[in-house]
Amino acid sequence: MTDRVPVEITLSMMRERLFAAVICDALDSLGYRNQSPRVPIKPLTVPGVLVGRCKTTLWSDMYHEDPRPYELELRAVDGCQRDDVFIAAANGSRNSGVWGELLSTAAKNQGCVGAIVDGAVRDTERMSEMQFPVFARETCIYDSQNRQRVVDIDVEVEIDGVRFCPGDLVIADNDGIVVIPQSIETEAVRRAWDKVHAENITRDAIRNGMPATEAYEKFGVL
Repeated sequence: MTDRVPVEITLSMMRERLFAAVICDALDSLGYRNQSPRVPIKPLTVPGVLVGRCKTTLWSDMYHEDPRPYELELRAVDGCQRDDVFIAAANGSRNSGVWGELLSTAAKNQGCVGAIVDGAVRDTERMSEMQFPVFARETCIYDSQNRQRVVDIDVEVEIDGVRFCPGDLVIADNDGIVVIPQSIETEAVRRAWDKVHAENITRDAIRNGMPATEAYEKFGVL
């Protein structure tokens, strides 16, 4: 695969070549400087880069018996499509583990490629065994029934003030999570791709003995 910008950059190509930090830099260059939540949402199952499109859910804590438990979360999971990333905007709640093995299995069957949870999850060992990427703040052993529930699906949600809209491109790795608004997706991805190529040239020059200051002055990339 060439380092030059191809006519089309597919999701598969992004998974091979791009990463969250370079996407964040590309968004900075476009004036979008608040596209990555500054909260500790980390990979808890498998390492690597998660790339896909947002399947959004909004969660709320609850303190009463739910007459229709799991209703909207199951509808959301069953509504996942190929290359979706399940987004659980739960406001960082520690009230329960809202995502686990069974939801991962069902979502994966629908083509979902991972989950990002602004809250807690459980069954991390089993999700690791099935190679399903899950990013979350922490683990919690409690089931979500009568503790948390989905109150809306396929709507704009926020994590730490960053907006995630249905269909937005999201990239996550060990450094963090970044979301690209659809209106600037093509340009942001192309800038990120080009920056990766430029960084490779700069890195090779430094490895070959060029001082970092000289490399930056020559290539303009850091």
